Amino acid sequence: MLFDKYTKGVAIMTKFRAFLDRKDIHPSLHTYFIDAMGSMALGLFASLLIGTIFNTLYTYIGVALLKDLADCATAVTGAALGIAIANALHAPTLVMLCAAAVGYAGNGFGGTFMLDGVEKTITAGPAGALIAVIVAVELGKMVSKETKIDILVTPIVTILSGVLVARLTCPLIAWCMYWIGWFINTATVMQPIIMGILVSAAVGIALTLPISSAAICAMIGITGLAGGAATAGCCAQMIGFAVISFRDNGWGGFFAQGIGTSMLQVPNIVKKPLIWLPVILSSAVLGPVSTMLFHMTNNATGSGMGSAGFVGQIMTWQVMAQTEHPVVVLLKIVVIQFMLPAVLTVVFTQFMRKHNFIKDGDMKLDL
Repeated sequence: MLFDKYTKGVAIMTKFRAFLDRKDIHPSLHTYFIDAMGSMALGLFASLLIGTIFNTLYTYIGVALLKDLADCATAVTGAALGIAIANALHAPTLVMLCAAAVGYAGNGFGGTFMLDGVEKTITAGPAGALIAVIVAVELGKMVSKETKIDILVTPIVTILSGVLVARLTCPLIAWCMYWIGWFINTATVMQPIIMGILVSAAVGIALTLPISSAAICAMIGITGLAGGAATAGCCAQMIGFAVISFRDNGWGGFFAQGIGTSMLQVPNIVKKPLIWLPVILSSAVLGPVSTMLFHMTNNATGSGMGSAGFVGQIMTWQVMAQTEHPVVVLLKIVVIQFMLPAVLTVVFTQFMRKHNFIKDGDMKLDL
């Protein structure tokens, strides 16, 4: 009897796995927290980030069209996140379109809490969108094209499940994200050396890994001195790899990494992890330099972007130019986010080349 129940259980699980395979559903940490988060960063760039850039340009130029572009782009942040995440999960077209509504809900839902003695309403933001859209898309994929009234069933299941998940989880997510961000930002102010090292190195490493540092910073809300340290760490990775791999990759690799992404080096890092050490050391050094000497700050939108598309620099300018002379801010940006990352990384790399830890061809990209 017990054997028969076990056999039936195995048969049911086998059928269920076959069903998930047929629906292209592959639950894993890699799928949800690397693929989905990586794609979510594109959604952020296509909405909130580009909208903020337009708004910054409008502040200085005053062209009304730029304000319209900024408002339109930022207004669809949640929807853009939903579609981006759904795309990473290989959602069918109808499910992907429904994910726009779910992303809007997850990004916008939250709760009202007593924080620091003041009643504040906070939203779950990208973290809420990520959780709600993952659930909605996977359930939507399960029912997609399984009935003759798919045009009704799929949107109902996808949107209903996603919005319900958002309604249930977003208050807790918003509360958790707020306090995590508060802890990091406050700790960096109180311990700028130690936290400068930790934040700069950790966010820089996240930028090069196949996860999204931009999404992480936006979800947690890394701002102020912590935001400045995070930006410095990201620039150390991007500018650092661009400079030290120049002899292997030329100008194409220089720009691809310097204003694109240092993630291109991941295959080489897997082959030879030691090539990562110079840029990690640069990140660790630049963190406290940023917090203690330059007093660099940034917002959550730009802190995890580094020099990608110069978003980190534009956001740094937007934040710091409000309290410091623009020329001083520009000089600080050039030094801490471009010059020092290049110089420090070259110094560390030359030492490692001298001792044959790094050789020509170790950082060659397949461009």
